[in-house]
Amino acid sequence: MVNFGDLTKVLQEQLEHWEGKASSGSSGFVSQVGDSVATVHGLGGAVYGELVKFASGAEGIVLNLEEDAVGCVLFSGENLVKDGEEVRGTGKVVSVPSGQAILGRVVNPLGEPVDGKGPVAAEEYLPVESPAASVIDRGVVDTPLQTGALSVDAMIPIGRGQRELIIGDRQTGKTAIAIDAIINQKGKDVYCVYCAIGQKSSAVAAIIHNLEKRGAMEYTFVVLASASDSAALQYLAPYSAAAMAEHFMFKGKDVLIVYDDLSKHAVAYRTLSLLLRRPPGREAFPGDVFYLHSRLLERSAKLSEKRGGGSITALPIVETQAGDISSYIPTNVISITDGQIFLDSELFNSGFRPAVDVGLSVSRVGGSAQSPAIRKVSGRLRLDLAQYREMAAFAQFGSDLDKATQDKLAQGERLMEVLKQPQFSPLSMEEQAAVLFISVNGYLLDIRRENVNKFVQEFLDYLRSHYRAVLDTIARTQVTDAETESALRTAVEDFKHLK
Repeated sequence: MVNFGDLTKVLQEQLEHWEGKASSGSSGFVSQVGDSVATVHGLGGAVYGELVKFASGAEGIVLNLEEDAVGCVLFSGENLVKDGEEVRGTGKVVSVPSGQAILGRVVNPLGEPVDGKGPVAAEEYLPVESPAASVIDRGVVDTPLQTGALSVDAMIPIGRGQRELIIGDRQTGKTAIAIDAIINQKGKDVYCVYCAIGQKSSAVAAIIHNLEKRGAMEYTFVVLASASDSAALQYLAPYSAAAMAEHFMFKGKDVLIVYDDLSKHAVAYRTLSLLLRRPPGREAFPGDVFYLHSRLLERSAKLSEKRGGGSITALPIVETQAGDISSYIPTNVISITDGQIFLDSELFNSGFRPAVDVGLSVSRVGGSAQSPAIRKVSGRLRLDLAQYREMAAFAQFGSDLDKATQDKLAQGERLMEVLKQPQFSPLSMEEQAAVLFISVNGYLLDIRRENVNKFVQEFLDYLRSHYRAVLDTIARTQVTDAETESALRTAVEDFKHLK
């Protein structure tokens, strides 16, 4: 409903201060402003997503196209914008810089540096919103992306070009898995992007410090829209990060991008939509909240060799409330992604970290992109863990158990211990293959459960120093043949004699 009283007042003010200058291009005036949203009349040629500039120096993006006005969301300078102020359309959609110079930097969603290290030299500017690669331009997801987390790489493997959701309650280690995956890409020719949406600046600073400490910022950049930034910047952040990553993908490179997290992104979009007076739907989210995330995550893909063979692998993070993965945003993102890693708060609190719930986690692509050496033993690992969970529930009743059941329980307990892994200690593929081989073949049954982790760490150190050739062979061939398995058996038996 147009408020004609406001329009009359604004027009009177404009007539009083009118200057007869010639002008070109699309222009209009602000009829109403508040809560980072400005209603603009007169921008008849505006297009959705266009960047507009206000006379006061503020910038905004067109998100509503109405019959007689446009709704603009302001990125900055809201306090400077006044009723009646002139607004000019730039004729350009919002674009962000990208290129090699952005690596190691921290930028905001507009591509402006926020790390105090000077301007970013852009190789090209890419629109924040762009269509996803068509089916014909896509290739097969067949190359593993190692996260370094044994429980993930063995049972929920991720391929380059896949979208794997990390989901769980707050404080269950979701970001820790994603940061470990970034650290594990060192020396693997994979560029990484960490997109922080609505996170505390202090928490992001701690993450950047950990990445710098481990040399990961050399191939990583951070897109930051902190909790203190406007809802508009938080809404824009993941699209900007995807655009910056696409620069590398189109050049045939592999990119890993972490969206932390999409729950806060959906909340920021709900805020904007309600301020723009769009009709609310379920849980007050607008009707296009599914499209909000689908058009973002579809941009992650493996391109065909004809298109350069580059890829973007996405690890979106979604926070649940009290483990409810059937609520609105979690179910939306689960249906868009190619699998999910579910982190359980009970497992986390009991000391099992990373707290991956193998029963609820799945990878719909990774099996075909898994290293043959890991695939050979991971099937057995899943089976042993499933039997252990079933028998552990039965054993709670305290009845007498036969020897075979006791052995299965002992094996399962030791496998659970092996899957425990401290943060910032990712394992290479060949080390994972060696650990899994001795675990599923019963070489840990004579080790006390509380000593399993220490035994595994010491065994890996022993392998690195005395059987380096075996690890190098697994790394080179990606398989464990009879000769390699024989060498691993000899290695573990020799190590036990030393103990």
